[in-house]
Amino acid sequence: MVIRSIVAGCGAYLPQRVVTNDELAKHVDTSDAWIVERTGIRQRHIAAEGEKTSDLAIAAAQRALKAAGEKASQLDLIVLATCSPDETFPATAARVQAALGANKAAAFDVGAVCSGFVYALATANNFIRMGQAQSALVIGAETMSRLLDWNDRSTCVLFGDGAGAVVLRAGSGRGTTKDRGILSTHLHSDGRQHDLLFADGGPSSTGTVGKLRMRGPDVFRHAVVNLASVLNEALKANGLKTKDIDWLVPHQANKRILEATAKKLGLPLEKVVMTVERHANTSAASVPLALAEACEDGRIKEGDLVVLEAMGAGFTWAASAVRW
Repeated sequence: MVIRSIVAGCGAYLPQRVVTNDELAKHVDTSDAWIVERTGIRQRHIAAEGEKTSDLAIAAAQRALKAAGEKASQLDLIVLATCSPDETFPATAARVQAALGANKAAAFDVGAVCSGFVYALATANNFIRMGQAQSALVIGAETMSRLLDWNDRSTCVLFGDGAGAVVLRAGSGRGTTKDRGILSTHLHSDGRQHDLLFADGGPSSTGTVGKLRMRGPDVFRHAVVNLASVLNEALKANGLKTKDIDWLVPHQANKRILEATAKKLGLPLEKVVMTVERHANTSAASVPLALAEACEDGRIKEGDLVVLEAMGAGFTWAASAVRW
């Protein structure tokens, strides 16, 4: 028998405040039509004053635990993906651990920006496969609004805040692709592309948080190639074909990227979970937010083959194949 990490429950949280494109257009030189045409985004959620990344993460985690029927005290591990932590240190995951009462869980953050949730999922999955954890909470949470230059119309319109989480449990199977659980994870990085997407600050460089900077067209081109490549890698590793995918849950960066990636793969858009129109790009939170929505509304069912994929600054890109 083979140990597998089974997704036992999902949860999500979005801040109450919704900012539409029309509202943004009052403060920056843009319009609803301009944003929708280029990105597919119509609105985004923005954290309230004093609402921290940990607050979003805690709310999503509580909902995931409830969906899984899991007590926080039973957790062995908490891995939180974020590029907008509450503080330089300690890890935001430690704040979540304390708030949940998950006193026996090891808790730490993972920084891979928009790919962060898949990186965190891979990390927790390896702990479970090695027998070092029986249950794990994996979270993607961001307050990207705190990293934006609100005078830069090319970036400030793209991002939003939110959090999503999943609970993993150790299970067992025969080692086939029909068994429930995470079938494989695939992680990549290319630090040579740093200047295409980064935040221009940091404790050891400027002593400031900095603001997000991006060369959008260049990122777009890399994203389509890398996302298609890593998805094919995940399928090949499991002896699967594109037609076997029931649902693709991608990072919600830009509707045009999602459409171009699906076309490159020959995957019908009807099989792609899209929330970018309402959530915008929530970095590490975008995959678990979309995943939680598709689970809650019944699209994703037991037995489905679900593929998660994301690409972010670094560059990092990643995919995971999961039998639900």
